[in-house]
Amino acid sequence: MKTQIFSEAISKRNQIKFLYGLDEVVLEPYYITRDKHGKKVIYGRVTNSSEIKKFEYGLIANIKVFSNRRFSPRINVIS
Repeated sequence: MKTQIFSEAISKRNQIKFLYGLDEVVLEPYYITRDKHGKKVIYGRVTNSSEIKKFEYGLIANIKVFSNRRFSPRINVIS
């Protein structure tokens, strides 16, 4: 379910908000993959930052997609 939500947000370039542990994150999602330990992760740029960060699926909860907030990627996104 998370993959479907994130994939749609990536393809439509919608910002997302979720809880990561105890922190609330607003993210411009870029891509989904697995890390070197086989855990599913999503990479994206946190709002008001120029840094691309990695977030583990297992720690993500309460996902909300902002259909009215679109973004232009700062890195090339392959669809």
